[in-house]
Amino acid sequence: MEQLTQEQLDGAGKVIAVHLNYPSRAAQRGRTPEVPSYFLKPATSLALSGADLERPQGVELLTVEGEVALVMGARARRVSPDEAWRYVAAVTAANDAGLADLRWPDKGSNLRSKGADGIAPIGPQLLPAQELDPAALRVRMWINGELVQEDSTGTLLFPFAQLVADLSRLMTLEPGDIILTGTPAGATVARPGDVVEVEVDGTASDGSLLSTGRLSNRVVESQALEPYGAMPKLTDADRIDAWGSAEAAGLAPAAQPDSRPASVLTPALTEKLRSVGTATLSVQLRKRGMQNCHIEGLIPTKPGAKVVGTARTLRYIPAREDLFKTHGGGYNAQKRAVDSLRPGDILVMDARGEKGSGTLGDVLALRAQVLGAAAIITDGGIRDFGPVSGMDIPAWGANAHPAVLGRKHVPWAVDETVACGGAAVQPGDVIVGDEDGLVVIPPQLVEEVADDAVKQEREEAWVAQRVAEGNPVDGLFPMNAEWRAKYEAETSGAAVVRP
Repeated sequence: MEQLTQEQLDGAGKVIAVHLNYPSRAAQRGRTPEVPSYFLKPATSLALSGADLERPQGVELLTVEGEVALVMGARARRVSPDEAWRYVAAVTAANDAGLADLRWPDKGSNLRSKGADGIAPIGPQLLPAQELDPAALRVRMWINGELVQEDSTGTLLFPFAQLVADLSRLMTLEPGDIILTGTPAGATVARPGDVVEVEVDGTASDGSLLSTGRLSNRVVESQALEPYGAMPKLTDADRIDAWGSAEAAGLAPAAQPDSRPASVLTPALTEKLRSVGTATLSVQLRKRGMQNCHIEGLIPTKPGAKVVGTARTLRYIPAREDLFKTHGGGYNAQKRAVDSLRPGDILVMDARGEKGSGTLGDVLALRAQVLGAAAIITDGGIRDFGPVSGMDIPAWGANAHPAVLGRKHVPWAVDETVACGGAAVQPGDVIVGDEDGLVVIPPQLVEEVADDAVKQEREEAWVAQRVAEGNPVDGLFPMNAEWRAKYEAETSGAAVVRP
């Protein structure tokens, strides 16, 4: 190990930072990138441990993000992922801090928000990269001694070797170039007077623990920005993004009455519905004049799953560029619908039967599972079909499809009457699914349908036993008066002479 020096910082070339690379952070942001994306930082943004971390007067949000920094040791151009790690000389800790108030004018480049002098301290020790497993490093961050971030590079969306190989396809990475590899969940805001510390450690090839030591920097207030260009500007969405949640940002909304539809399901009623098949329920609905109560044409991620739950709904409209711009990003209807799920809810998505794009992916399916939802149903495509199939929560969809939502859909409305798989579904309807399919039961009919379905299956079990004994089905299925009398006598406990 060696101490990072100012001379080494002065000799740094490019500083390249990854936007999103940890699943924990992607889950916070509500999106998982398919490929890595980057932004450039000037070398003058680097600083050593012990340097002040400046927040100009008039700036509200200084964000802090603990990261692993890679220091290139050899010239890399068009290297493969298999050989890329050999070009990395050292690993160290980094704090990719930023001025969130100045992010708005640079449209994702982060030039001013993350390019200020000294805003990206790194160090203090350089760890020899070739003695470390790049997939077994730990990164942690503390503010005033309180741990706020901890994650492992074993969870990365894009491993370090992939980053080096990807960047080297188009640009030459030179010795001294630095790659900041992304931050996990827990990135937050620091104020003047706070001490921010970051540490990276890992086990060396000889079994010893190597640590960068704590990169420590105190936040101070500096002079105000001169009004020669963009000035600090924030929205509440920026504050929530910087702090990590509305509650942390002091923006948690006052408690509102729960407008979500109430469920008619009780534990006892749920068990009754679980005990009968959808084929039986379909018969009982038909007896009540309900012919169009089947969600059709969908494939399950977990064949054979049995689900009972209360319908919540999400409606998509056809993709249109201007509408997706206003309704597709941020905390859109899709995310709101998933975040509002309760235990036992089934989210039913109206995608108009359009199969050419995903309407559900692994992150939102995981969120629904964590919230206790019973299932998700969509008549559109499912992205990440493999990972979604591996989850405990069952889902039904039209097909697997890799395209993102915006190709065909705009998320539009939550808890309205929708159409899914040819069936009308209202919030509060009861959905039952099994290997035969999915049925929709109006809440006012659920109890009587369940009771009669239990009776029907009891009768059919008795009939099946009689057939197994060799009786013909004529007059037995359905039962004529003679067989009905025998059934009622036997099931009531009276003796009966079999024919």
